[in-house]
Amino acid sequence: MDDEYARYAEELQRGAELLGVELSDSQQAQLLAYLALLNKWNKAYNLTAVRDPAEMVSRHLLDSLSVAPYVEQDGARWLDVGSGGGMPGIPLAILFPERSFTLLDSNGKKTRFLTQVKLELKLANLEVVHSRVEQFRPERPFAGITSRAFSSLSDFADWTRHLGNLETRWLAMKGVQPDDELQALPADFQLERCLVLKVPGCQGQRHLLILRRTS
Repeated sequence: MDDEYARYAEELQRGAELLGVELSDSQQAQLLAYLALLNKWNKAYNLTAVRDPAEMVSRHLLDSLSVAPYVEQDGARWLDVGSGGGMPGIPLAILFPERSFTLLDSNGKKTRFLTQVKLELKLANLEVVHSRVEQFRPERPFAGITSRAFSSLSDFADWTRHLGNLETRWLAMKGVQPDDELQALPADFQLERCLVLKVPGCQGQRHLLILRRTS
């Protein structure tokens, strides 16, 4: 296991460097501890279709970290909608301890896992919410809202409209560029940027779509 751990650590460090993300030793250790928990709980909770921890490094950890530059530009309060196994919310919470991240999911098993990660990794900047997104009513809008393969762009916008304002940026992580979904965006949302994400070790296409409300 030590050899495997060293291999994952090397792959994570190399991938982060290629992404331009600087990880401290403690952040790298936390990310690998998260990976171990994800692998362990996945056997019973079906958190991800990816079963190989080596594959999880690129497809979950590095994929989540690939949006870091666009989170870094914005405010202190972030929401990860349909967080599932915690991507991208947990890696981003580890990377940005000075920001707060709320991870929301309607699946009780998944929020139990996320709560366990929060406790074991001592992530004081993380809040886990078990709720349907339409029913979630925070005290104030979020600076940014992320989703990773959560829903269509129109549903993402419609279901989370009440959670942001004109200053909020919506970050939707997708595979191929979803041109059909962009055509169906609600009238009060617009595409600010569409970016190709180059994730070390990932074979398929990755895109980040940044949306804003116009009214």
